[in-house]
Amino acid sequence: MADNFLERHQLEYEEKKENWLRKKKHLPKLTRKPEPPEDETL
Repeated sequence: MADNFLERHQLEYEEKKENWLRKKKHLPKLTRKPEPPEDETL
């Protein structure tokens, strides 16, 4: 068990967490309802 087991898993965890946070920040904060299209015949 002296083969840097904990260090490897800590690094993997940090990478996964960083990726998750990066993806989370790019999600829209609010879901908006689509606006009805403007009537161009007016």
